Amino acid sequence: MRITVPTARVLAALLAAAHADHYGLDLMHRAELASGTLYPILNRLTEAGWLERRWEEIDPAAAGRPARRFYRLTAEGAVQARQCLAELRAQLDTSGALDAPGKAGSPRPAW
Repeated sequence: MRITVPTARVLAALLAAAHADHYGLDLMHRAELASGTLYPILNRLTEAGWLERRWEEIDPAAAGRPARRFYRLTAEGAVQARQCLAELRAQLDTSGALDAPGKAGSPRPAW
């Protein structure tokens, strides 16, 4: 699977609480992505078997809101996500992309 920067941000947000359920609006805030970017990524990750998704079991009338669709990393997805993010960080470290001009040892990306 090709891991873009937005995908890396989604994976990092999911890994921050790997065993928790996440819903779209929460992930949009955590990954700082618009819905038009986030949901295609979530679909690709689900199709790849990295995520499972389910609808929240609530009565929308009683809750006063629609049911949320929850996303959670699968065991394999968590392993793959950690591996992909580690590889991206290693590539950035060896390419010097993490160093700011004139500064050594700039901080790592948030993802």
